[in-house]
Amino acid sequence: MSIVAASPQMLTGVAGPGVRDVVRMALAEDLGDRGDVTSQLLIPESAVTTARVVSRQDGVLAGRRAGEEVLRQTGVDGTWHLADGAALTPGTVVADLTGPARNVLAAERTLLNLLCRLSGIATMTRSFVDACAPAQVLDTRKTTPGLRDLEKAAVAAGGGTNHRRGLFDRVLVKDNHLAIAGAGLADAVAASRQRWPDLLVEVEADDLDGVRTALDARVDWILLDNMDAATTREAVTLVAGRARLEASGRMTLERAAEHARCGVDAVSVGALTHSAPTLDLGLDIDA
Repeated sequence: MSIVAASPQMLTGVAGPGVRDVVRMALAEDLGDRGDVTSQLLIPESAVTTARVVSRQDGVLAGRRAGEEVLRQTGVDGTWHLADGAALTPGTVVADLTGPARNVLAAERTLLNLLCRLSGIATMTRSFVDACAPAQVLDTRKTTPGLRDLEKAAVAAGGGTNHRRGLFDRVLVKDNHLAIAGAGLADAVAASRQRWPDLLVEVEADDLDGVRTALDARVDWILLDNMDAATTREAVTLVAGRARLEASGRMTLERAAEHARCGVDAVSVGALTHSAPTLDLGLDIDA
């Protein structure tokens, strides 16, 4: 197997935008180069107001760090009453805000967009965690571009486990890799151990023959791709603890729970970050 170096144009191990940059860009797209023209028209510059971030439904809070940054960048004081991972019910006050009225209104939509999105992820994650215990619930790379770190933090707030952050922190060998490289799995795993000795090696298998091949190669993890529950149970018996098993593919809540009961170590769920509904939180402003 030949090892080909990545081209200089390929960025590996590069951190995505931090919370400060995400918030700055979100505020910029909302306020543009004129700011909130309606507030400037109707609200005196000297007006000061108080407000509260309030949950409208049951759920799990996530996104406080981003929320704090929104307030910092808009010049609004905030007193937060709950940490990420806290349970929410209708009427729960998440934070109290005080500041110039124009600033509070400028912060409102970006603040709520981030809190609602991230709390929705945490809430959905919690439902999967409850259904799949004791198996871990893993997230995936199916995240909103630029928001991966925040969305993965929201998964953790909901009790889930962060899987790969990107292409750089775990070797995951799929059929496409082997087909393009013209390599066998054993050679691929051996090359990985030599070049990246600090990284876990995971292999995708879509049938029991693939599981046997992965075991022979002595991988750390085997991803059971789109297997039905009966085959997954056979895979668990076959592996017998010699590698860790991750069930993956079209994981609804019911399907994830079914596969967790088969005895796998983890279930990976792309829906946590690509399909989670937003949680309804609102900003109640005092007149």
